[in-house]
Amino acid sequence: MQAQSTSTSIRIDAHHQERVDLAAAFRWAARLNFHEAVANHFSLAIDSGGRRFLMNPDQRHFSLIKASDLLLLDVDDPLTMQGDDAPDITAWGLHGMVHRHCPHARCVMHLHPIFSTVLASLADSSMPPIDQNTATFYQRVVIDDGFGGLATEIEGERCAKLLSDPRCKVMLMGNHGVLILGDSVADTFNRLFYFERAAETYIRALQTGQPLRVLSAEIAEKTASEIESYPGQSTKHFNDLKEILNNEGSNYAL
Repeated sequence: MQAQSTSTSIRIDAHHQERVDLAAAFRWAARLNFHEAVANHFSLAIDSGGRRFLMNPDQRHFSLIKASDLLLLDVDDPLTMQGDDAPDITAWGLHGMVHRHCPHARCVMHLHPIFSTVLASLADSSMPPIDQNTATFYQRVVIDDGFGGLATEIEGERCAKLLSDPRCKVMLMGNHGVLILGDSVADTFNRLFYFERAAETYIRALQTGQPLRVLSAEIAEKTASEIESYPGQSTKHFNDLKEILNNEGSNYAL
């Protein structure tokens, strides 16, 4: 009989609110057209060391994911990929390695939204501070220019090594997409929303062919610091998103 990972087969209520929040993030990512068919993955650490985490099941569309669908995984479980409900191999390769090596990465969202991916496809993937949203990420983005194919554990290990600075919570994955880190689902989703928004502003500004009005380094850093200390926005944003889903009768929390 084939051994089955205990971590992937567990369905428990001990972390119900974390499951509900993560499921809501999937639903909104799909609604905003941030999804990639049945690919891409979000994960959320549920222990103090960050080694046990929730993640979406193998190849299920974001718009269908419910709280009870989420897998509970353990980076130290050698049987994770042998269970009947093993995660997608690239999800394990990337998220498993990030949670293994970056305990500060409580929540990890990897996806390929259009404008972030366009930015990741440019020879120069830096994003100058040309408005408030782009300034939010001033000197706070890691640009990975070493894309090595699908995110196996080797590729995941390589990416995790680039995330050692807790100040940088966005990794623009060259030729690939984006990876966002955060302290909670709300914090991470809010950062994802505004990074994609910032990337869209920049790409559309480039399309005009006109000179860009770039903020000074001093004002860009001041703006980024002020936004980082702005009270409660991510929580209020995400709570309202869940309220919209609830008012619509969504089954995401089941």
